[in-house]
Amino acid sequence: MFDWITGFVVRSGYSGIFLLMLAENVVPPIPSELIMPLAGFTAARGQLGLAIVILAGTAGSLTGAVFWYYIGKWLGLKRLKHLAARHGRWVTLSPADVERADEWFTRHGAGAVFFGRLIPTVRTLISVPAGIAGMPLPSFLAWSALGTGLWTALLAGAGYLLQSQYELVSDYLNPISTAVVVLIIGWYLYRVATFRTGGRPSTR
Repeated sequence: MFDWITGFVVRSGYSGIFLLMLAENVVPPIPSELIMPLAGFTAARGQLGLAIVILAGTAGSLTGAVFWYYIGKWLGLKRLKHLAARHGRWVTLSPADVERADEWFTRHGAGAVFFGRLIPTVRTLISVPAGIAGMPLPSFLAWSALGTGLWTALLAGAGYLLQSQYELVSDYLNPISTAVVVLIIGWYLYRVATFRTGGRPSTR
């Protein structure tokens, strides 16, 4: 994958960065931790402009985030509660849990989106509850843009400064990404094993 991403960015430039960051949000196994430092390194060699590299990466990431936001919006609170009522163990939520989660996201949605966009794996997942909770699209885009812009700037800037050693960024971040995935899977399995039906939901 490393050689393929390298060749794709060199051949495709800004449009390639946009497409790879879009794919990274829709198909998470493509890592931004490799794409953006490589793009920053390419900018350091004078083949691309660093500012436009960051803009292209941010735009691609936001486009992918909007895709998952609308998946969450399509699912909606009522449909998710119905799904939890029928298959609560496997979604690890009762209808009452869904309500509590929705209330929490309504209170902390802006911060959840901003900080979520800075955490590997969570970056993709945070768009779904935003859509489910009905977070206004302009607010979602604004907070996502802030978090995503900071993330892509840090990665591209690291690649720009490290230049030929830009792979060090992914070497440091890949274990963190793996740990986050392992924790999410472990939490899910724990929830499945210990799931108990919660209280009765409201009629919302």
